[in-house]
Amino acid sequence: MRNHDHVILKVSRVHSDIVYWLDNGLYLNITNRCSNDCYFCFRNYWKGIAHFNLRLTREPSISQVTKDLSGHIHRRLWREVVFCGFGEPTARLDCVLQVTRWIKRHSNLRVRVDTNGHGYLLNPGREVVRELKEAGVDGVSVSLNGQNEETYNKVSRPSFPNAYEEVLKFIMKAKELLNVEVTAVRIPEIEISGIEKMVLSFGVKFRSREYILCFY
Repeated sequence: MRNHDHVILKVSRVHSDIVYWLDNGLYLNITNRCSNDCYFCFRNYWKGIAHFNLRLTREPSISQVTKDLSGHIHRRLWREVVFCGFGEPTARLDCVLQVTRWIKRHSNLRVRVDTNGHGYLLNPGREVVRELKEAGVDGVSVSLNGQNEETYNKVSRPSFPNAYEEVLKFIMKAKELLNVEVTAVRIPEIEISGIEKMVLSFGVKFRSREYILCFY
């Protein structure tokens, strides 16, 4: 879970939410698997966000995602649909692609994927960015929590040894076809100015995010 700067409330319901909403955004929680184990991620401490339970008992099928979406997609004038939950969406790339096609057939909404940038590592041999573009994805928000490989590995604790360089490669490939925003969380280990300078040199947007305190 990366890009929600919102107040978190404890969730007591057993029911798992696939579709949830915050402000004017409609979000899709399609997996709890992630190739990072960021120490600051609030999924380590909470069950969800607002009144939504994002802990999945099992991954939803594509038909289940679209069925849930169909009950919400026309209820409001949503700003966008975002693949973002308690896991890395590109761990289920085919689900992202097929659900995006469904969204584009049934609406004019913008589609964004919040990602850790490990898409090529998780899907070897595939043209991940091109496939996202062809399915109708408009943009990606890439989480880059580290101004260098050492910091990134310390903070994000990736399961792949070459993850940092692969995230940078993902950003460079994505900017050729998609709208790209890179984000980083404001925590003591991270030099935000260093990441921002690097990202802007790539020619993409940067946004820092406030750390969500998990204890009080």
